[in-house]
Amino acid sequence: MPVWDDLVGQERVHAQLAAAARDADALVTAAAEGQPLPPGSKMTHAWLFTGPPGSGRATAARAFAAALQCVSPDRALGGEPGCGFCDGCHTTMAGTHADVEIVRTDLLSIGVKETRDLVRRAQLSPAVGRWQVIVLEDADRLTEGAGNVLLKAVEEPAPRTVWLLCAPSLEDVLPTIRSRCRHLTLTTPSVAAVAEVLVRRDGVEPAAAAAAARATQGHIDRARRLATDEAARSRRAAVLKLPLRVDDVGGCLKAAQELVDAAAEDAKQVAEEIDAKETEELRAALGAGAGAGGRLPRGTAGVMKELEDRQKRRRTRTQRDSLDLALTDLTGFYRDVLALQLGSSLAIANEDLRPDLDRIARASGPERTLRRIEAIIACRGALDRNVAPLLAVEAMTMALRAG
Repeated sequence: MPVWDDLVGQERVHAQLAAAARDADALVTAAAEGQPLPPGSKMTHAWLFTGPPGSGRATAARAFAAALQCVSPDRALGGEPGCGFCDGCHTTMAGTHADVEIVRTDLLSIGVKETRDLVRRAQLSPAVGRWQVIVLEDADRLTEGAGNVLLKAVEEPAPRTVWLLCAPSLEDVLPTIRSRCRHLTLTTPSVAAVAEVLVRRDGVEPAAAAAAARATQGHIDRARRLATDEAARSRRAAVLKLPLRVDDVGGCLKAAQELVDAAAEDAKQVAEEIDAKETEELRAALGAGAGAGGRLPRGTAGVMKELEDRQKRRRTRTQRDSLDLALTDLTGFYRDVLALQLGSSLAIANEDLRPDLDRIARASGPERTLRRIEAIIACRGALDRNVAPLLAVEAMTMALRAG
């Protein structure tokens, strides 16, 4: 299966990346033979993939990395790079290729230290492949200092290094970095394209695939999770009951508390297993006694404290991500309400909630619905500014009640 198969609804991007991968071979060949570089090459050393959530930014970057490392014999005969079967493709997609570093963070930001480590890695020559490829899936989470460290590497790249950066939009990346990258914009795939992938790749029943794709409005990963995870469907159903529970102040405060508690519980469940494993591994590496009560060697308390701080930041990020997912679902609910109020021909995402949508649409006008959507957006902004989650969500639920 070609590496491009997971790149849903992005035919233009696929064509550009495949052409660049073919030109990359010509560049390597020319350099090895001491020949001048081919004119008009579509290959460059730094790429920036942008697009809305669910469009497949990281998927496109990984597929391109695999195509650059593809060693299929068909390439010499004019075949498209990225066969998906050769060792280069397989190890890249599995995350084990020696010359491909895929960086994603479960923290709120990427700091200077981690970025310096990446820059040092980028200076190495390829060990087994044609290129040294660095895929940075969360380039928007670089701190200002980390961005300045990365800038130097992008300005003066090593001869056989390629940087693949991913971010939601151009504005999320430092202007000095984005001006040195070739920019590719991905779009939200169609509902039909996402449903087809769920049926073909995940074996989901067509009706369930269509419902999940429609409910998530083309977000591939969320649609897959919604179609295959009963717990995800239950959480979403609970979130979409919130607009029906904000008729009075008590209902607003209770709904806000439950939403924040559910996000915190999600973060706790994710963290428990990972944190325990990390802590035990670090204690063993430091030579602590067996069991959680084993004595740590002198001078290692600071290392354990650093791990605890990292785990705390990760729990905060997980809780925020859970809340953000809930707020995205709420935005979709009110978008459907607005479509009904305006008599729009847009497809309703939450067709299974049609009676609730009709009820709220009849009880208010488009202006109030728009104010409610703005309240959700304001809540997301407050969370980004580190406002206490409960305060931000309570303010939102009160605004939803007021309209």
